[in-house]
Amino acid sequence: MVRCTNCDYKWKTKEILAVGFVKHGKDCPNCGKKQYLSKDTQHYLSLGYVSLFFLLIMPFVIKLSDREESIW
Repeated sequence: MVRCTNCDYKWKTKEILAVGFVKHGKDCPNCGKKQYLSKDTQHYLSLGYVSLFFLLIMPFVIKLSDREESIW
């Protein structure tokens, strides 16, 4: 599951889905440090794998980063 890179807080599925749909990161619900989608996760999302299957496995494949990374 997805964990904060700062405090190791285990994100809930609802929080993971929210960070997957914002462009400029989301604050950790526990420590407040901004978390971003990792470069690898952004790559998967940019490929257009938005299907019911992907939404179901999304909480297990998303990785967070403590800095904003460009996909290119």
